[in-house]
Amino acid sequence: MSAPAAEVDLSQDQSRAIAAAVREELARRRISRQRLADDARISISTLEKALAGRRPFTLATTIRLEEALGRRLRDPARPASRPAASSTTSALAPDDLGAYARLAVGWLEGEYLTIRPSFEGVDVIFAYRTEIVWDETASALAFRETAREDSAFTQQGLVSLPTQSGMIYLVTNSHGQYRLGVFSHPTIKGELYGLLTTLYAGTGSHLTPSSAAVALLPLRAWPDPDYGKITPSHPRHAAYRSHLDRIVDQGFARFLAR
Repeated sequence: MSAPAAEVDLSQDQSRAIAAAVREELARRRISRQRLADDARISISTLEKALAGRRPFTLATTIRLEEALGRRLRDPARPASRPAASSTTSALAPDDLGAYARLAVGWLEGEYLTIRPSFEGVDVIFAYRTEIVWDETASALAFRETAREDSAFTQQGLVSLPTQSGMIYLVTNSHGQYRLGVFSHPTIKGELYGLLTTLYAGTGSHLTPSSAAVALLPLRAWPDPDYGKITPSHPRHAAYRSHLDRIVDQGFARFLAR
């Protein structure tokens, strides 16, 4: 009787390639093997033996590592020996978005409370909701904003996850006009921290290039969030502000004036 698909051992060549990719990610992200094993929900013994070549990677272990690292480890040109996957699980994003597999980025799908400083007021925070889902037509993750007080400026676009940097990009391209969110790899709680570069609409038709700290916080941790303009007197202001302060204080982004 054959083993379940998830327990299929990968070939020696695939296992060596995956081990090299994992070691590269560990070095680049400066995280320990124990941290990666915990994030991937596998034992440290399993990870150590596979990295040392004492046992092959299984498909199940590889998928969990891909989910934890947010990148594809398997060579799509040499798929594992397993039953044909459905179009849903085998979907691959275009190369210009990072060529990521849907299975490897499922952890990013969901709804997020999105907060950033308001461009219109000192110490005012602007809050709305962002949803990230798999778009079958684009064969990529897509995002769309909702619950924005200024609904005319609601954005949507595609998600890029290049393996070279490990960063997450939310890209809006509207007739050649770009808006870009750049986020670091999520924290253990799934929080995304980074910066947003856009055009601030001032008086009349005046547009000014502007950047702001931005945080995407999984909605599961905020069952009853407040949206719109959050002023200093608002009961949620301090909690929202603490997440924005973390972006610079903990090195998720830098702002250089000159």
